[in-house]
Amino acid sequence: MSAHFDGWPHVIEAQQFSRQWIETEFLPTVNDMRHIVEVRECSILKGQKMVVLFYQPSTRTRMSFEMAMAFLGGTVAFSSENAGEFSSARKGETFFDTVKVINCYYPDVIVIRYNRQIGAKFAAEVSGAPIINAGDREPGQHPTQSLLDLNTIFQRRGEIDGLRIAMVGDLKNGRTVRSLSYLLGKFDGVQIDYVSPTDSQMGDDVKDYLKRHNVLFRESRDLREVAPFVDAIYQTRTQTECGASLDRNDRSLGYYIVDRTVVDLMKNNAIIMHPLPRVDEITTDVDDDPRSVYLTDQVKSGLFTRMALLKMILAPDV
Repeated sequence: MSAHFDGWPHVIEAQQFSRQWIETEFLPTVNDMRHIVEVRECSILKGQKMVVLFYQPSTRTRMSFEMAMAFLGGTVAFSSENAGEFSSARKGETFFDTVKVINCYYPDVIVIRYNRQIGAKFAAEVSGAPIINAGDREPGQHPTQSLLDLNTIFQRRGEIDGLRIAMVGDLKNGRTVRSLSYLLGKFDGVQIDYVSPTDSQMGDDVKDYLKRHNVLFRESRDLREVAPFVDAIYQTRTQTECGASLDRNDRSLGYYIVDRTVVDLMKNNAIIMHPLPRVDEITTDVDDDPRSVYLTDQVKSGLFTRMALLKMILAPDV
């Protein structure tokens, strides 16, 4: 039987996962899911129904959850990428009422992406079905993304302890780097380089958390200065939907593009990551470099990770 993480069975934030759960339960289950995808025969979640409720558009997260449910033999009973345009929402129905109504249809799990930070947490307070946070805002978190990112790093590097990670770009509004920072705080000897303009720096709440957990972090404005020393570069796009703007070609602001100049400085066994979608922050001539995992390993890890979570939540004894 799988060990329960804090907040079971709801997945709300990265802090709720312990290192023990990650190492003894999560990572091994992810490997099992990889095998299931290869053989394409599984009925673990047969008869189970998932509702996907997104108040913000998504491609990878939504599709990977739906594919994860399908690979495990379950059913996506309802899915929306624009839940804010529902007639009920447009008529003024509260988010609480929406979640309560959905529960009356007996879903087995509800996957929610909300446009505020409190969405998944509040949904869990009124939902009888497990709630999985597929990303929230202001600036929010993306806990399943942090788990897939951690799995990607582990699969490529074989460990997390002692690694040095550079997080680059719009860190103020990036929910993925916030969640990954929280998760990395569970491990020993990790170092984080936050590379961003002054007005896009990582929030104090995350930095205070890292200080409490004795995680060394530095802040800088030039990726070239840290590229030779890090084990992974985690690039992010500018969150324009949050009002952010960053002209990465303005060198007076710093150096925030992953290009051949940066790649040529990196260690041979380092990796380049990105939660996607990519805009202009990684040049396309980097895509074929064997250290680039953002269009390959990292995307596949998203499928395996979400399969693992669904299996552990909905069928922990199987």
